[in-house]
Amino acid sequence: MFKFKNTVVVALLMIPMLNYAQHTDEINSNRPGETMSAFSVGKSVFQVETGIYGITEKHNLLNYDANGFGVDATLRWGLFMERLEFVADLQYQNEKYTELFNVTNRSALKQTVLGAKYLIYDPFKNYEKKVNLYSWKANHSFNWHQLIPAVSVFAGANLTFSDNPYSFSPDGTISPKIMLITQNHFGDGTWVFVTNIIADYISTDYPSYGYVLTLTKGFNDKWSGFIENQGYKSDFYSDAIVRTGAAYLINKDTQIDASISTNFKDTPSILYGGVGISWRYDANYKEVRMDVDSGDSNKKALRRAKKTKRG
Repeated sequence: MFKFKNTVVVALLMIPMLNYAQHTDEINSNRPGETMSAFSVGKSVFQVETGIYGITEKHNLLNYDANGFGVDATLRWGLFMERLEFVADLQYQNEKYTELFNVTNRSALKQTVLGAKYLIYDPFKNYEKKVNLYSWKANHSFNWHQLIPAVSVFAGANLTFSDNPYSFSPDGTISPKIMLITQNHFGDGTWVFVTNIIADYISTDYPSYGYVLTLTKGFNDKWSGFIENQGYKSDFYSDAIVRTGAAYLINKDTQIDASISTNFKDTPSILYGGVGISWRYDANYKEVRMDVDSGDSNKKALRRAKKTKRG
């Protein structure tokens, strides 16, 4: 009996944790929220996240209404290394703009961002959660390591074309966009908290600074839901938006979603909702595994097992 018990302890202590790099068994989409996750899709993995939405605006001071629809698409491609991801973020909007004695239709690419994201710090790398074979309480107590976030940075450029009705300038411009991204996994891993701190249109006359906070909960293997708060401020436009929605996993490479968003002011008031789909192509992905243990050799593991037995 003691020999069997000792063998089990040795086996548990000698099992290394495996770090599967950035790639996950199931698709990990940024939709339907607006935050960018800290982790990449994985080297040689290509992912498309797209959707359609309807939007309505009403400005009480300027006395205008705007109603329309839009299409957004984010292309994510892991290249060269596991930590690196290239991103293209596009948004097209078409709307009917109604003022007191004037009605116009306007449409254009509201957003065109090209850039890259790099994972600076992964708290799960070289981390081993030790298992106490004799204490249920120790194994289920709060894990303070969860408070350490994964950290990434994004750097890219806004491409604004000339005569764009959604731009503050009629001239075409290229301006920088940078972002600090953090991501925490809480509890049993079904709670995920992501923050984005953003500096946008930095070199223009109206730089914008903002944040996005997203809390996601996985309900089961298929369903997840989220709540989100987004704020941004500039001399051209400032706002705070709340957003909620849900996503459903069709298979390991495909997800569908729906969301609704609104703000809390009337200059203008905004309400929009949409549906979307995310799809991943990972046929060329080669799994990356790294042995991540506590630095113990096999002999050290045996000594630890014997010590546990004597205790």
